[in-house]
Amino acid sequence: MKYQIKVKIQSHEILLELNDSDSPKTVKNFVEKLPFLVELNVWGDEIYTSESPITQPEENAKSIVSLNDVAYWPTGKAICLFFGQTPIGNPGEITPASPVNVLGKIVSPDKSILDVADGAKAEFVLDQ
Repeated sequence: MKYQIKVKIQSHEILLELNDSDSPKTVKNFVEKLPFLVELNVWGDEIYTSESPITQPEENAKSIVSLNDVAYWPTGKAICLFFGQTPIGNPGEITPASPVNVLGKIVSPDKSILDVADGAKAEFVLDQ
């Protein structure tokens, strides 16, 4: 099943599409917790949230992700948006700090959001 999620940051919005094919339990928990408000952090070209209300263990977790992946980081209970490379890993690879559960894709991958995201509050809501 697919879910459209909006992330509202100041006057910006990011559209996500979650797909429960890789991590069905994590996606279900994510959608059940909506809406929620979290603080954002930036690490390289990744936006990750402060602790989210989601609590899931690793589920088909990946150590390398793809461009524009949306993931849940069980270690930090954080949502991760991968707009590009992180400060670790090999050139050309997108490497999370530790394995993540991939949930879907960023539909509106405008990297300019990285300029305003660090320290900002974001609301995650179901886009109906």
